[in-house]
Amino acid sequence: MIEKVNPNHPDKIADRIAGALVDMAYMKDRNPKIAVEVLIGHGKAHIIAESSVVLRTDEIHKAVWRIAGTIAVDYVRHNQDAALAENQRCELRCGDNGIFKGIPLTEEEHRASWLARALYDEYQSDGNYIVDGEKIIVCQSHANTNELRQNLAKGSGGKITVNPLGDWLGGLNVDTGATNRKLGSDMGHSVTGGGLHGKDLSKADVSVNIYAFLKAQETGRPVELSCAIGDTTIDGKPYAEIVEIARSYINDIGGFEKFAEWGLF
Repeated sequence: MIEKVNPNHPDKIADRIAGALVDMAYMKDRNPKIAVEVLIGHGKAHIIAESSVVLRTDEIHKAVWRIAGTIAVDYVRHNQDAALAENQRCELRCGDNGIFKGIPLTEEEHRASWLARALYDEYQSDGNYIVDGEKIIVCQSHANTNELRQNLAKGSGGKITVNPLGDWLGGLNVDTGATNRKLGSDMGHSVTGGGLHGKDLSKADVSVNIYAFLKAQETGRPVELSCAIGDTTIDGKPYAEIVEIARSYINDIGGFEKFAEWGLF
């Protein structure tokens, strides 16, 4: 079984804002060091960033307002820890301790992704979807529940549950969002430890997770890896090579903010 949420779920809004700030950092430096945490909801966004580059406050506000609407923004920046910065000074080294797992996508995961994207294309509003074998649960905000139920029931054998509590609005006025809170939606059965969003490519949470996922899809076999902070090789490859594989993936999908919309599938 798998849960998938769409880009207007509050947690995804937090991920997208974090990704937008990482995109800004990469516009200033080819290899910035940045980690962003976002807590958002009920008219306010709290953002803390540890960053080697200084981002303009007006640009941060514009990004938040573009993604989440005009809300209050509380932004705090700190320099990266000196010891961590020194570790990365001469070459790209693994920026995290961690364990990582890449798993070939299942039919359920493909179905959940297709359903979430199809309904998001239609409604463009907060939504949450579960596929559990033949059982499907759809919670879609800003939808007429009866109409949506009738449309989805066609050919489904009546196994779809739609908006169990009726019509709902969702969004940031009724729920909060936090960075990396929807890892299952982002990674499916590949979930292990660290989150994907709000971090530069030196962080293994980003690069090694992407690498393991891509290798699993290519080989059709599970991939399990571990690393220590400061490692220069993983899976027999220079860490810098894994970073470049992840960089190409991020660039191909349009950046870190776009990556945050749906995660890895």
